[in-house]
Amino acid sequence: MHKTRSIVLTGLMIAIGLVIVTICRTLLGVSFMILFSPMHFPVLIAGLVLGPWEGLICGIVTPALSYLINGLPQIGPLAMMAELGVYGLVTGLIMKKADKRKMSSIYLALVPAMILGRIAGGLITALLVSSYSFNVWITAYFVSTAPAIVIDLIVIPFLVKALQKAHLA
Repeated sequence: MHKTRSIVLTGLMIAIGLVIVTICRTLLGVSFMILFSPMHFPVLIAGLVLGPWEGLICGIVTPALSYLINGLPQIGPLAMMAELGVYGLVTGLIMKKADKRKMSSIYLALVPAMILGRIAGGLITALLVSSYSFNVWITAYFVSTAPAIVIDLIVIPFLVKALQKAHLA
């Protein structure tokens, strides 16, 4: 039963990620997508709530399917697959050991996952783009997405706590 639930919820998080990207791209445009990174939400939640392997799968599959369906991310899915895959894996691994009842545990999982994921995405991008530099990485992964980082750190812990209260996590 647990495996079936896990598979279904992982699929649901992937679907939510695809729907969010499609709606945001259609209604708000690509610049909104870069600024607020809406695909991160379901992946981070999958790792925090479902576990490391489910988070990893969600983080790899969602950007790959998004690229096939929406053409986003524009430079191809590999860097985002690495970034989000690490998000899901790291948040899940940390939450496995953490006291899930504490809000601080969610932050202790989110912050390192978001840093390590951005490092992974930057490394893959550096392998793919010859003119990539440290300054470009900082701008692309931290400065340009600062609103997304702040929103993730504010909204996701409350969503996870709400899911826990509703006994859905």
